[in-house]
Amino acid sequence: MHAATDYTLEELRKEARLGQAGTETLARTVPVIDLSDFEARRADITDQLWRAAVEVGFFQLRNHGIPLAQVRHAFAMSERFFALPQAVKAQYPLRRNAGWESLTQVRPSAGVPDQKESYQITRPRMAGLYPSEDELPGFVDTMLAFEQASWQVGMQVLSCFADRLGLGRDFFTQAHHPASDTYQCTLRLLHYYAIPESVQDRLDYVRGGAHTDFNCLTLLYQREGQGGLQVCPGKDYDAPEWTPVPPDEGLITCNIGDMLMRWSDDRLLSNFHRVRNPLPGEYMGPRFSIAFFCQANTDVVIESPEGKYPPITAGDYVAERMKANYASHGR
Repeated sequence: MHAATDYTLEELRKEARLGQAGTETLARTVPVIDLSDFEARRADITDQLWRAAVEVGFFQLRNHGIPLAQVRHAFAMSERFFALPQAVKAQYPLRRNAGWESLTQVRPSAGVPDQKESYQITRPRMAGLYPSEDELPGFVDTMLAFEQASWQVGMQVLSCFADRLGLGRDFFTQAHHPASDTYQCTLRLLHYYAIPESVQDRLDYVRGGAHTDFNCLTLLYQREGQGGLQVCPGKDYDAPEWTPVPPDEGLITCNIGDMLMRWSDDRLLSNFHRVRNPLPGEYMGPRFSIAFFCQANTDVVIESPEGKYPPITAGDYVAERMKANYASHGR
């Protein structure tokens, strides 16, 4: 646990240095990688994924196999959930990385809560945390199907990284095995609140503070017209340059997390990202997104191939990072 604490403190120090606004640049691009004919093109796709992960830490997936209609249906269900009365959502409070929270996540880079609410599905931990069929018909079936589809894409990508790391093609699939009660992959529905009129001209208003993810791989779905996501390749702490990632509902935006960076002896980059506050004249309405976090099962030991970091279970690692982001809740 001591090693996890030291690593967590270092990550917090890095995040705290990203509190300044920085500048925006279009000089960088986030690579778009086509997954069509995956098995026939596996070697080429693996090369593209590896290069993107080493050089940028972010990439987008095209032809990933999840029908656009399924993505849109998941978003529609997400909006219906967040439209439920506050008292109903409060029946399903966040605990151990599952359930609903609002305005509780404080990034070290910002020092104030992200202006959002979220609902997290971590399947073995959902007892008593799903809305009822009367409250939201079809919600559970829709989200569990979408969670499984996202898991499939995530494991496909991670199998390519496993090949290049010499870990065995199904290494990460076994490390994220959904049949285990130690499974902790999480589907997170996100609702960033509309910008209040009183602060629409305040450039220091924080919507989603700069941070790295602490899982292996994140898959992010965005809605058309609801932008703000920016990435900072290179971890430019002192003079950050942010690259926008415009929303495209046909693409899945992916980023490497700290867990995989550790597993690769820092060869794969877990880079900072944030949700920028809209500028005057831009869309100020609510922003919805859905993230799927590939997090190794709690009993899996993260051991870097060259021994750069001491071994630690994925459960201990995630627990330390959650405590750093929430005052009294799980992630």
